[in-house]
Amino acid sequence: RPRDRVVIATKFMGNMYLGDPNGGGAGRKAIINACEESLRRLRTDYIDLYWAHFWDQFTPLEEMVRAMDDLVRLGKVRYLGLSDHPAWVVAHCQHLLKEIKGSPLIALQIEYSLAQRTVEGELMPMARHFGLGVTPWSPLRAGLLSGKITRNTWPTEATRMQRNSPHLTDKNFRIIDELIAVSHEVGATPAQVAIRWLMQRPGVVSPIIGARTVVQLEDNAGAAAISLSEPQMARLDEVSAVKQAFPYDFVQGVKANILGGAEVNGEFRPAWDLAPASDAERF
Repeated sequence: RPRDRVVIATKFMGNMYLGDPNGGGAGRKAIINACEESLRRLRTDYIDLYWAHFWDQFTPLEEMVRAMDDLVRLGKVRYLGLSDHPAWVVAHCQHLLKEIKGSPLIALQIEYSLAQRTVEGELMPMARHFGLGVTPWSPLRAGLLSGKITRNTWPTEATRMQRNSPHLTDKNFRIIDELIAVSHEVGATPAQVAIRWLMQRPGVVSPIIGARTVVQLEDNAGAAAISLSEPQMARLDEVSAVKQAFPYDFVQGVKANILGGAEVNGEFRPAWDLAPASDAERF
């Protein structure tokens, strides 16, 4: 049926038929069946954005992207996205779709927050390279960054973050301390600051909030009304920084070898220590 200004996004992957290997995953039968069932339940003629929920390592990528693109060609799906896939898998799928002259991927859904920044090594640069809009999930890391959990306090209401969680580290508490400090400066809640930090990251289109109450929804939505200054962003960046996997930490360090003391695209590094100081040394 016709729809105006309504965006419907659905995912496929989870197995809804226990014991049946075709009941879930990224195989052609499962993808098409999941789409038909979503259309039936939503009572609509098409899905605006169809996501592969996570990487199915048991199905060839060629089969997955062909089935997804067929749904676009049939008019049952408008656009395609991948969620929780490694960067190399997303890039390979994008190239496979190009080979078959299919509809390219337009979006990437990944976990991303002040407490989960490892995605900045490969996934975020890859998404920007291919022009994929990133919609991060768990921007508050299951409530850890909501401001309700501090070194000395614990929420009285139910929370997904348990007291034995491995995320309750000294580093994350330092992030929480900085969140609270910045929130006082901008007149916002820590949760709003955490979401706003994510909204101001390059490549992020829209964080996916997980509000369970109207109060939480209204508070999270308030992140759109605030702005963080460059110094405030820098403070949050510094306290939440993570060491990236090789070679991304390495290539950042060797930019001095490439730039040779010059500024390129707004980046400057002092000349590297072993750079020749004269023509005589160079030869």
